[in-house]
Amino acid sequence: MRLAAGAMRAWRQRFDFGGRDVAAWFPGHMAKGLRQMKESLRKVDCLIEVHDARIPFSGRNPAFQEALGIRPHLLVLNKMDLADLTHKAKILERLEQEGLKNVLFTNCVKDENVKKVIPLITDLVSSSQRYQRAENVEYCIMVIGVPNVGKSSLINSMRRLHLKKGKASRVGGEPGITKAVLTRIQVSERPLMYLLDTPGVLAPRIESVEAGMKLALCGAIRDHLVGEDVMADYLLYTLNKQQQFSYVERYGLGEPSDDIESVLKRVAMKLGKTHKVKVLTGTGDVNVIAPDYPAAAYELLRTFRKGELGQVLLD
Repeated sequence: MRLAAGAMRAWRQRFDFGGRDVAAWFPGHMAKGLRQMKESLRKVDCLIEVHDARIPFSGRNPAFQEALGIRPHLLVLNKMDLADLTHKAKILERLEQEGLKNVLFTNCVKDENVKKVIPLITDLVSSSQRYQRAENVEYCIMVIGVPNVGKSSLINSMRRLHLKKGKASRVGGEPGITKAVLTRIQVSERPLMYLLDTPGVLAPRIESVEAGMKLALCGAIRDHLVGEDVMADYLLYTLNKQQQFSYVERYGLGEPSDDIESVLKRVAMKLGKTHKVKVLTGTGDVNVIAPDYPAAAYELLRTFRKGELGQVLLD
C-alpha cells in the first residue's frame, strides 16, 4: 500500500541543477581518435554507432554525423535489458524523423539481437557506393560511439557468435577503457568482415547540463567530474518520476522518498557504510557513528547501472 501511495504522490516535476555546468570530458585521446577516424574513412564501408538504449536521443556526438556521415550508418542501441522499452515504437519513429532509419536494439552481454548486425550491414553496404573499395572482398566497418556504451562488448559478442572466439577488445565499467585508435578485429569469416574498434568520443561541448547528467548516469562521463551526490539525487528524481520504487524495498526505506539525504542515510546504515566522527561537547570529544554519504551515493549509482533498480528510460 505504501508503494501505491508513493505512486500517487506529487514528485518533483523538474530537477534543480543549482546553476551547475557539466565539465567537458574531452581528453587528448578523444581529439586524436576523432581525427584518425576521419583520416581512415577511405578504408571503411559502413559505420556502426553504438549508444546506450536508456538515452536514445541524448548525448550522441554530432561530430560523428558531420565528419563521418558519408558512409552507411547503423545505430545500435545497446544495453536494451536495462532500458524501459514500453514505447519502443515511438522511439524508432522519432529516430526516423531525425534521419536514422537503420536502428537495432541489442544486449551484448547475452548476445541478444547481435546476429542481426551482419545481415543489416551487408544489405547497407550492397545498396550503397563503396567508392575506392569496390574491388575489396572483405568488409571493413568502423565502430563509433561515446564512452562506455558497449562498443567493445559488441565486437566480442560478434566474435563469439560468428567465430566461436573469445574477447578481442577489453571491456570495462567506466569510460576510457579503449584508448587505442582503430584496432582492426575480425568478427566474421563469411562474409569476411573486420571491425575497427575506436575509443569513445564525447562531443567537445555537451548540449545541456541535463544531457550531461544522463550521460554520467549511464557511465559515459567519470562520476567525480559531475559529483556523485548530485548524480544520486538526479537518479532518485528520475526513479520517482517514472514510479520505479524498487529502491524502497531494497534499502528498507518503508516508503518512497524525494529527499536524497534521507535516502542516502538509509542506504549507508543498511549497508554498514559508516564512519566515526569526533564531536566536540562541553565535557570533551565524543565519537559518533555517521553515514558515509559518498559511499552510499556510489552504491545507488552502481546498483542502477547493473539494472537492479528497474528498467528506466532517461530520455
